[in-house]
Amino acid sequence: MKVVKFGGSSLADAASFANARDIVLAEKDRQVVVVSAPGKRFSGDNKVTDLLYIIHAHLKYKVSFDDIWENIASRYREIARGLGLKLDVEALLAEVRAGFVPGATAEEIVSRGEYINARLMADCLGADFVDATQWLFFDFNGRVNAGKTYAALRELGREHPRMVLPGFYGALPDGRIHTFSRGGSDVTGALAAAALSAECYENWTDVSGILMADPKIVANPRPIERITFSELREMSYMGAEVLHEETVFPVRQADIPLYIKNTKDPSAPGTLIREEFGEDSVEEKNRFITGITGKQNYTIITISKARMREDIGFVRRVLEITEHYRLPVEHLPSSIDSFCLVIATRNLEGCLHELLTEIDERCEPDRITVCDGVSLVAVVGRRMARSTGVSGRIFETLGRCGINIRMIEQGSDEINIIIGVMNEDFTQTIRTLYESFT
Repeated sequence: MKVVKFGGSSLADAASFANARDIVLAEKDRQVVVVSAPGKRFSGDNKVTDLLYIIHAHLKYKVSFDDIWENIASRYREIARGLGLKLDVEALLAEVRAGFVPGATAEEIVSRGEYINARLMADCLGADFVDATQWLFFDFNGRVNAGKTYAALRELGREHPRMVLPGFYGALPDGRIHTFSRGGSDVTGALAAAALSAECYENWTDVSGILMADPKIVANPRPIERITFSELREMSYMGAEVLHEETVFPVRQADIPLYIKNTKDPSAPGTLIREEFGEDSVEEKNRFITGITGKQNYTIITISKARMREDIGFVRRVLEITEHYRLPVEHLPSSIDSFCLVIATRNLEGCLHELLTEIDERCEPDRITVCDGVSLVAVVGRRMARSTGVSGRIFETLGRCGINIRMIEQGSDEINIIIGVMNEDFTQTIRTLYESFT
């Protein structure tokens, strides 16, 4: 049994809905379907979820939202009409509209996008609709109650051999609707796959898998065919627009393969995500790196002190000061008599001077230097530790292009190398490295 999830861009109109239906019916093992609310149909269009947030704002300030609701309702009518659905769409829309009353929470209102879409998809597939409030349970602190959630869906799975689930929301202990903060439908799909011990979890979107580099920087980057969860986390943290860690944790914990697939090109292999892959395959032996990504606008604060290692607690005292200012330290490269604090520049706004003054007074370093306008570029690859010459190729390639490296650091698990360059070299660094390793 496979769990499949379709994003909003894959369910934006009747044609995309029909395409998703054909994908599900192409394999009998695709028995559980999770859906998002309709996304944009074209540039300048609105996501249904965004429109529902606007309706909540209008309700809050007692402003009419009839035109916005008509926009939403007409989209669902067009989908139902285009698919020839038997569902009484007008009754469904009236039921949802009746809940838009003063006092309705934003979560109650915005969750209706997924609710209506799931009802339509269930009718389209001839499957059973199962509301998320019947199985996806949160504690009052907003965390998923995994034990209760998994048990409930397993029981429902015995009653409904093929079912459609709305993503993005679930129920609090008192029955009120609660939504995820980000990547909500992705999380729902992963939870469903884990609860049902699925063969795999297929996440269908509008791209053919995860790309090796940002297509806004590198023209037509190659898709990544296979990536580990650890590599995915590294790329996500360093700015790549991939699945957020929270969305994959349930399937990672259950060791369920996750596929990123393209609804517009179902035959494309997409990206397979697993905890690990066999090291003896030809694909693995020929692998150097998995992907290249990065983020801009960091500040490097270098703190130097002679015989620093003899001053027990020196680094700890500095970090206590950054903690006092609630500053996340991204990286902490060091040498014998100095170390660097790498901090996102935006987090230092309004407190940089006070931070430096306090470090100087409490820790008495010999020198503090500040370098702004730094970008961090991550080269990620699970086989870098077993491949000779990767670091050498990075230095050689960037040196040949006249790019000055301000910082370099390798993670303790050796699946990434972080390179600090100036912001003006950011784009060229990613392009140059991509061309060097592909």
